[in-house]
Amino acid sequence: MNFGIRLPATPSGARFARHCAVGQLHGWGWTPDSEASRTVALLVAELATNATRHGRLRGRQFRLRLTLYPEGPTLRVEVTDARPERRPPTPGTLQPADPDSDSGRGLLLVEALSTHWGTAGGDPYTKTVWCEIALK
Repeated sequence: MNFGIRLPATPSGARFARHCAVGQLHGWGWTPDSEASRTVALLVAELATNATRHGRLRGRQFRLRLTLYPEGPTLRVEVTDARPERRPPTPGTLQPADPDSDSGRGLLLVEALSTHWGTAGGDPYTKTVWCEIALK
């Protein structure tokens, strides 16, 4: 099962991505108060916020895509932005955030809460940061 939407690369677009993900997951059988839904909401919020902060190009949107694999079940979250040259560190190489910093912990959360994550470049104009979550 798939869901996809394009959203403005703004803070409100990132918030809406989180709401869309929770709503879609509810449609697939996980209530908004379930552990799976709360985890997905956090991961989508982190990836979408990164897309709006680090992957934004004026006039371009970002894309949220959810793919539910019934075996497991597993959810794949993909957030695609317009800055292919701005790739995050690779999985397993993230450094702890500076304790005095207000940012720098998002991908650490993604790495801790997902079963796998990474980046992909499908074309020269975009990059996708993805993660997979085992749903219960």
